[in-house]
Amino acid sequence: MSGGGNNVVNKVFYATSYHPIQAGSIDGTDVAPHDNGVRRALLCYNAGLYDPSGDSKAVGDPYSTLFVGRLSHHTTEDTLREVMIKYGRIKNLRLVRHIVTGSSRGYAFVEFESEKDMLRAYEDAHHSLIDGREIIVDYNRQQLMPGWIPRRLGGGLGGRKESGQLRFGGRERPFRAPLRPIPHEDLQKLGIQLPPEGRYMSRTQIPSPPRRKGSVSDDREEGYYYREKSSVEREEDFKERSSHRYNHSHRSSSHTHSSHRRRSKDREERSRTESRSDRKERSRGTEDRYGNNKGKVSGLSKRSKRGEEEEEERSHKRHKHMDSHHHHHMRSSSRDHQSSD
Repeated sequence: MSGGGNNVVNKVFYATSYHPIQAGSIDGTDVAPHDNGVRRALLCYNAGLYDPSGDSKAVGDPYSTLFVGRLSHHTTEDTLREVMIKYGRIKNLRLVRHIVTGSSRGYAFVEFESEKDMLRAYEDAHHSLIDGREIIVDYNRQQLMPGWIPRRLGGGLGGRKESGQLRFGGRERPFRAPLRPIPHEDLQKLGIQLPPEGRYMSRTQIPSPPRRKGSVSDDREEGYYYREKSSVEREEDFKERSSHRYNHSHRSSSHTHSSHRRRSKDREERSRTESRSDRKERSRGTEDRYGNNKGKVSGLSKRSKRGEEEEEERSHKRHKHMDSHHHHHMRSSSRDHQSSD
């Protein structure tokens, strides 16, 4: 069966248990050791010569303990504590030193008060700088990874190219998705973890540390993929949260504007209603005033008309009286004239 193709070139997977032969393989499909370090580790693995619980200094809760590697030899416990305390409360810190010289071996174990704080440091402290050195962090594989063989016995993970003994499957150097056919039967005979075909991860994703029993979500295979978000995913989540906050703010603003518009519309409507009422009141008042004036004007007109009629009647009487007086004068004149004759 083919283990991959162009669609898995940039895909990786991580070891959930340790096998020296697989750790020496770039794609996790080797079935034979390829260097002396792997052979030594395989011997210890098969013979059970390494007991992870035999280290008397390895104390504390392994689920809350963080491995810190690639430290500067000048980094002290106080310096390391100052850096790590920002991720949570520290219960114990052990900087591993040379048993004879007392100089730093370049790695340490930091036990936090809670598993949550350890997970925060596991995600955020990786590749951070301490005393000018870029550090790596990992979970406590010595106590939590089945089959673990330390570096001093030919095992371990990571390493530098110059050493010629690179080890794969860890956080720093994951297995590459196989591009060649996977020897399923041979791997199963050796007890080597099979590549998770169809469930590979991106190189930007972070492998999950083992979780305490009962704290693992039921929606995934125990011990395989959780996944704290990668930096790319965190950036996308940040953008999504920012977009959500913007949309929420925009909706709130729109709602506020809508409320303002509704209130303004209500005020305008009330104003128009009140204006109509005021106009009606003014109109009624005007009608009342105009009605009274009309009454007054009508009364004046009637009185004026009566006065004219009375004046006309008086004038008529005067004319009638004058006519009567003229007629009487004419009669008197006529009699006087007859008498003189």
